Amino acid sequence: MGGTEPPVWPDHGDPIARSQDIRKPAANYLVARRLGASGVTGMPVQRSDLPFGSEFSPSQVDLRQLLELAHELGDDWHAFEDAVRLAYFEGNSTSEYNRRKLANNTKLGMIAYGLIDRDARLTELGQHLYAVRDDGPALYTEFARHILLNLHGLTLVQCVQDMQAAGETPDLLKLRRWLEERGIHFPRGGKHPSMMRLWLEKARIFTSGWHVSEARLQEVIGLAAQELEVLAGFTPEQRAYLKTLANLSDPGPYISNDVEKLATATYGVRFNEKGLARTVLYPLQDAGYITLGRGTREPGRGAKPSQVTPTAKLRADLVLPLLEQFEEQVGAAIRPFVRKPFADILQELRAEDRHTRGLALEALAFKLMRLIDLTWVATRLRGTATGGAEVDVIFESARLVFSRWQIQCKNTGHVVLDDVAKEVGLTHLLKSNVVVIVSTGEIGAQARRYANKIMEDSSLCVVMLDRADIEAIVQNPPAIVDAMNREAKHAMRLKSLQMQDV
Repeated sequence: MGGTEPPVWPDHGDPIARSQDIRKPAANYLVARRLGASGVTGMPVQRSDLPFGSEFSPSQVDLRQLLELAHELGDDWHAFEDAVRLAYFEGNSTSEYNRRKLANNTKLGMIAYGLIDRDARLTELGQHLYAVRDDGPALYTEFARHILLNLHGLTLVQCVQDMQAAGETPDLLKLRRWLEERGIHFPRGGKHPSMMRLWLEKARIFTSGWHVSEARLQEVIGLAAQELEVLAGFTPEQRAYLKTLANLSDPGPYISNDVEKLATATYGVRFNEKGLARTVLYPLQDAGYITLGRGTREPGRGAKPSQVTPTAKLRADLVLPLLEQFEEQVGAAIRPFVRKPFADILQELRAEDRHTRGLALEALAFKLMRLIDLTWVATRLRGTATGGAEVDVIFESARLVFSRWQIQCKNTGHVVLDDVAKEVGLTHLLKSNVVVIVSTGEIGAQARRYANKIMEDSSLCVVMLDRADIEAIVQNPPAIVDAMNREAKHAMRLKSLQMQDV
C-alpha cells in the first residue's frame, strides 16, 4: 500500500447528519445543546451549525451548471456525481477514487446548503434558483438570502462586524471562539465560514475579504441594521407572541388573550397575564409589528381583551427565520458589549444618566472576563435565580474543572463590607465558585478583611480589582493576568493547609 494515495474524506464526520437540522432549539449551555452521536473514541461529537461546504464553493464550481446537472440527472445520484467529477475534478492529479470523493463532497455540500436531496433531486429552493439561473445577480442574491436567513449566515456576518468593531481581524481560529460565544459551532479545522463567505461575496455582501457591505446586506435581507437590532432585542415572550402571529394565515384581528394561549401551547412560554399589554403588546406595537384595538365592553362584565392585528411588516418568510436565528444565538445580548472599546466604556462610566452608567459597568465586566477567556452565561440575573437581587454578569469556565464566576461591578467611590456580603450570600443560589468585585473606585479595608475571612473559612474565592487595576488593564490588557495571579496567590496564602503529622 506504499504507493496508494490517502482518500479525500469529507472533513469531520458525516456532514449530512450534521445538516439535517440546521436550526435547533436554543438551550442554556453551549456543549449540552449540541451533543450528537458518539464517535469511535466514545466522546460526544458536536454537530456543526454551519453547513458543510468542502468542494462546494464558487472558487471550485459553477452554481448555475450544478443546478442544471441536478435538474437533468436528479433521481440518479450516481450519474450526478459522475457528471460533477467530469466537469470539475477529472483533471486533478490524484487517483480516480479521490476524484470521485471530491465529486461526492460537492454533492454533500449542495445537500447541506439545501439545494438538493440525497438522490440529487432539486429541493424547492433548488427549483427556485434553477428558475432564475440565467440572471446571475438574482441567482446569487436569492441564494445569499437563503444563507443569511436559514443557515446562520446573518450570525456569521454580525460576528465578523463585532470582531472588527472590537479591533480584531477575522480568521478561522478567532471565528471559532466568537461564534461559540453565540452558540454557533463548526468543527476544528473546518473551513465552513470561509465557504459561506465566498457565496455571500458572490452577492456582494462581503467585499475585499471579510469587509461587510451594510447597504448590500440591508438590500438582500430587506431590513435595516436598526430593525435587526430591534428583533434581536425582543424578549422570549415577545418573540413567541410575534412568531405565533406570523404563523397565522388570516390577517386578523385576533383577541390578544387567544394569541397568548396559542403561543404558550406552541412554544411553552409563560406570560404575565396581568402585564401582557405592558410587557408584550405595547413593545410590539411600538416596533411596528402589530396594531392594537380596544376590546368591547359587555353589560355586567369588564372590558374584553385588546384586539391585535399584524401589520404588513410582520412577514412570516422574513421575521420567522430571523427570530429563530436570534433565539439560537446564546450570546445575542452580549453584542453591544463586544463592540464597545474600553475608552468608550470608561467615558460612559462618568455619564450623568444612571442607566448609561449601569450598561457601561456590564460592558466593563464582560470585557475583563473575556480577556481571560471565560464563557458568558447571563447578564443582570434577577428574580428567583437570585432571590430578587441583581448580579451584573455570570461567566463559566470548563478548562480542566468547571467553575462559575459571579462578577459585580461598582461605579462608586468605595466598596464596603455590605457590597461583598451581598455577593457572597448569592453564591449558594447561583452555585458560584468565584466572586469578582470590580470597582472604579477604592475597595475599603473592612470589605477586604471580610473577603479574607470568607476565603479562609470556605472554598470560595473572592477577587478584588480596583481603580488602579482597571487603569492598568485599559493601558495594557494583558495586565489582567498579573492582577488575577496576584489575587490567586493571595487566596492560596489564606487557604494554606496546616498539615500535622498523624
